[in-house]
Amino acid sequence: MGRILNCPRCQKDGILQSLPQSIREHLAACIFVAPFKCPSCSHRFLASRLWLDHPTHPMDRREHLRIPVRLYLSFSGGKVRGEGTVLDLSMGGCIIKSETLVHTDDIFYLQLTLNEGDLPLEVAAMVRSVSPRGIAFKFLRAAQEDKRLLAFVQAQTPDQSGKSSRKVDAAA
Repeated sequence: MGRILNCPRCQKDGILQSLPQSIREHLAACIFVAPFKCPSCSHRFLASRLWLDHPTHPMDRREHLRIPVRLYLSFSGGKVRGEGTVLDLSMGGCIIKSETLVHTDDIFYLQLTLNEGDLPLEVAAMVRSVSPRGIAFKFLRAAQEDKRLLAFVQAQTPDQSGKSSRKVDAAA
């Protein structure tokens, strides 16, 4: 039986392995140390990945927890303007349904209506893929650090404490 990793900051489990972002993190991989990120408090840290009870399926190793939602969204970039419905939302991006024609690697400014009566959340995003399921957007770095987005995602997320580290997340 493997061990379950807890966040050193908030002590919750459900920790997600992240992709290395620095030379230090890439070198650490040589000695079986990997970067991890807590979906509850967003704390990022290095830890040994030996004997971890950790998912091996690619869908289970996403960096961000995916939240199913139904939110109105409008977007614009270049000469293209559109609107649609957000189906999945995470700190890393979203998947939307829209009739607007877009292409992979296009960059758009998205306006998401998180709550009725509030100003829309504005984020920059790049189209990762277009499929029958919808348009997958990856938020650019500034959006991933947005406090309103983080508060909304955390409010929609069930409490992580007491649950297995096998939680899936959403990296769009």
